[in-house]
Amino acid sequence: MHGIVHEFSPVEDTVSAEISVDPSEIKKRSVVIAGHRTSVSLENIFWEKLRDLAAHRSLSVNQLVSEIDSKRTGNLSSAIRTFVLTASLAA
Repeated sequence: MHGIVHEFSPVEDTVSAEISVDPSEIKKRSVVIAGHRTSVSLENIFWEKLRDLAAHRSLSVNQLVSEIDSKRTGNLSSAIRTFVLTASLAA
């Protein structure tokens, strides 16, 4: 069973393409939503795809996460995973 890797660096500092050793490893990163810093735990593969989707839309990861946050009904990590999966299936 994989544990959470506590990596509290801001998500924008990790925008460079990482090669994930384990796509299912969970990383915790900081994001800023409406001027407030919070942390989000996601698997590496979701961070990578979220960065790709943000870049494709000419947005920062924080801007895209803010959009996702404004429309969510559940927790933020689940909303991000659902957004990434839905966008990937639509592509």
